[in-house]
Amino acid sequence: MSCAASNRPSKPKIVVEPPGPRARELLERDKRFLMQSFVRWYPLVVERAHDYIVYDVDGNMYIDLNSGLAVLNVGSTNPYVIEAVKKQLEKFTHYSLTDFYYENAVVLAEKLVSIAPFRGDGKVFYTNSGAESIEAAIKVSRHHTGRQYIIGFIGAFHGRTMGAVSLTASKPVQRKGFSPLVPSIIHVPYPYPYRCPFGAETPEECGEQVIGYIEEWVFGKLVDPSEVAAVFIEPIQGEGGYIVPPDNFMPKLRKLTEQHGILLVVDEVQTGFCRTGRMFAIEHWSVEPDIVALAKAIAAGFPLGAIVGRAEVMDIEPGGHASTFGGNPVSVAAALATIEYIEKERLCERASRLGEKVIKRFKEAMETGEAPLIGDVRGKGLMIGVELVRDKKTKEPARKELADILMKLFKRGYLVIGAGVSTVRIAPPLTITEEALMNAVEAVIEEIKRASSK
Repeated sequence: MSCAASNRPSKPKIVVEPPGPRARELLERDKRFLMQSFVRWYPLVVERAHDYIVYDVDGNMYIDLNSGLAVLNVGSTNPYVIEAVKKQLEKFTHYSLTDFYYENAVVLAEKLVSIAPFRGDGKVFYTNSGAESIEAAIKVSRHHTGRQYIIGFIGAFHGRTMGAVSLTASKPVQRKGFSPLVPSIIHVPYPYPYRCPFGAETPEECGEQVIGYIEEWVFGKLVDPSEVAAVFIEPIQGEGGYIVPPDNFMPKLRKLTEQHGILLVVDEVQTGFCRTGRMFAIEHWSVEPDIVALAKAIAAGFPLGAIVGRAEVMDIEPGGHASTFGGNPVSVAAALATIEYIEKERLCERASRLGEKVIKRFKEAMETGEAPLIGDVRGKGLMIGVELVRDKKTKEPARKELADILMKLFKRGYLVIGAGVSTVRIAPPLTITEEALMNAVEAVIEEIKRASSK
């Protein structure tokens, strides 16, 4: 199915107020049999989904602005991907790549190296998830450099396995009760222009101050840079609030790491595969990293992750790292089809074009006072954050209002979630029709406006 298809729904259809009777029954069973270690945004019980349309078990039809947490960039059950998966299922479903060989894993690795945001030779290691990709990148970084320290950023989310959660610094609950975590990890402030931790008046000044903090306080007083293996960073922070760094920051960070022989690892798990209007978000700043961590949108919902690194960096000896299911042939087939579809349908350009319209509309609602709770609008492509505040001078977060807005949107048939302290997260499938997207944006603005008047 092409993005050009024109007969798709542009508005949701609610036939019974969610959660309906079947959904409520399943919620009780879920509570009884699943460990409740995760937080659901609202009681959505999915039955099926196609492209940007999601149906629940009670027959309600929703417009998806979540993409299954930035996974379904090519839409749900993309026919092009499903056809590739069916063909692979008829051949073989598994034969551990860690012990043997198969062709499509090599073909995908060649493709990933060819589109990687760095020049020169590269190599790939396959994983099953974003957290596993971060774990692999930690091991590669320490092994290659022979150094132990790693620098991460406050507000970052890199996953919940022990190494990944040691780098994560998004919410205390994600780390609570799991210490001691992996040692020798240092967190520094992320350059958050709207809430600069150093009180800078301009985004550029905020970027300068973060670099200065690393140089003066971390390298000057805490750890010699010769002991730092890598800096791990999300080019745009995801769960931290869809925070876009100042334009001067990434180039200065790259220069700093190169000066001290430190690897730059970019976590593109959420930002990758055209989400931001480029294949990888780091390309917005013309910065070339040493390692890229991937997952989420790489295989359109099939479990797959990868790290792509410069060939000289990916030097762990045989037996030093492996994954039984990493590079599963079915998931690899899905990934190859996903990338082909992204390129064929020019989804990077589409995300950029639609994202500009969405950001323009939200900024208009903010600047005219149409939606007084909007304090900041930021993003690239279709990775957009709309931060809500109770007071624009104090920037007091509108936490309760955000929760109420998201629930009201759910009841209306729009699937939207939050990020950071009080930010509406806009991340629809890149295949969504413009009409459906802008209808959804208007619904979000309406609910923000309603919450503002309370």
